[in-house]
This record gives sequence, structure tokens and C-alpha cells, in this order.
Amino acid sequence: MKRLIITADDFGAAPEVNEAVERAHRDGALTAASLMVSAPAAADAVRRAKEMPSLRVGLHIVLVDGRPALPAAQIPDLVDKDGFFRTGMAMAGASMFFRPKVRRQLAEEIEAQFKAFAATGLALDHVNTHKHFQLHPTIASTMIRIGKRYGMTAARTLAFRASFRRRGLLVPDRVFGLKWSGQMTAERVQAIVDALPDGLNEIYMHPATGPYPGSAEGYRYADELAALQAVVIPPEIRCGGFADFA
Repeated sequence: MKRLIITADDFGAAPEVNEAVERAHRDGALTAASLMVSAPAAADAVRRAKEMPSLRVGLHIVLVDGRPALPAAQIPDLVDKDGFFRTGMAMAGASMFFRPKVRRQLAEEIEAQFKAFAATGLALDHVNTHKHFQLHPTIASTMIRIGKRYGMTAARTLAFRASFRRRGLLVPDRVFGLKWSGQMTAERVQAIVDALPDGLNEIYMHPATGPYPGSAEGYRYADELAALQAVVIPPEIRCGGFADFA
């Protein structure tokens, strides 16, 4: 059976993202969105999500290139002088792996983001991380350990699938979107859908109505929104969020 989850990342990053998520769900193929709980437009995203109960919403854990849930003074080794997460993933990842003090701060921040999501009252559909930082083994294990206490049952992963499944998590058999991140045009999305293999598949995208403060240079946000509104899903493909395939 062909099963498909189509997810929008960075929900809450800006009104432009939130508006695109709403349009793509109401008038397109979008089935899920991943919420940045500490992002500038998170409250607006939560409001919209509650008006769209069929949209499955998960937690998009941010540990790089964004704002934390905790005060900077509580996680000094994770943030820069301005109180934002550092942008250098290699250095941040090494520090998290080798330094116990940093691992404690990491766990506190991840727990704070799970708590913030729980406080929204939304059902937790899935968990993933900004810029795929769950590929870091320390982050992955910490995320799972803490997440299980908050009802985490599903996650996106580009690796460690067997490990995630051994811990009782639903993960896609395949994830599409990495190769053309920010460039998921209508033609590309339709080609993926038309050749979709059997099993549980996820397509992740970054729709927005246009660029916004902090958006990535060169990303075709509006084209990704248009793709979600134009793609045709064949009747043999069952679509939904992670919770629909648990």
C-alpha cells in the first residue's frame, strides 16, 4: 500500500509561513506541519492549527540557527552573545557529544521545547529537528528519551531507522525533499508522487507566501506553496499525518 505524509517544516517561523501552511492544507495536498515553538509567529501558527483540526502538527525541535525556549543564561554553552543558537552545526555538535555540561543543557532545552508544545494543547503528531540535527546521535537519543515522556510516537529520520523503530517509534520508510530542499517545484513534487513506492513515505517542504526575516536565500518558498496546491494525488495513495498511520 502506498501511504504518504506531506509535511511543511518551520511552521511558526513567520506569518508568511503560517499563511502558506493554511492555504496548502485547505486548498492543497499538505497533511502535516512541524511547529517551531519558540519562533516569532508560533502563537499565530497554533491559532491557525486549532482552526484546522485535520492538520497534523508535530514539534520541530530547534537547536541551531534560531531562538531557544529557555533563557540564554540557563543554556550558555548552546547560544551566542545575543542569546540565539549558534549557526555552526559542526562545533555545536562536537560540544554536545564530548562535554557533559553541554549535554545537560541540551536535555534541558529539548525538554523545554516539548513542554512548550504540550502547553499549546495540540496533539503531538510527530517530532523532527531543524536542519536534520537529529542525525547527531546525542541529539537523537536525548530527543527520544525525553520525547517518550511527552507522548512522542513518530519521528522523521534520514538514518537510524532501525534504532528508532526498536524504541517503538513510527518512522517513514523513505523521506523525500533533501535533494531539492527549498526547490520543490510542482514538477518535482508531482514526479515524486507519480513514482511513489509502496510503504510509508514522507515529503517535506518549506512553503511560504514569500521571503521573510531569517528566510534562506535562494529558497523558492512561493513555488513550493504553488506545488502543494497543484499536485495531483492518485486515488491509490492514502494520505495523512503520522497519527493516521500509527
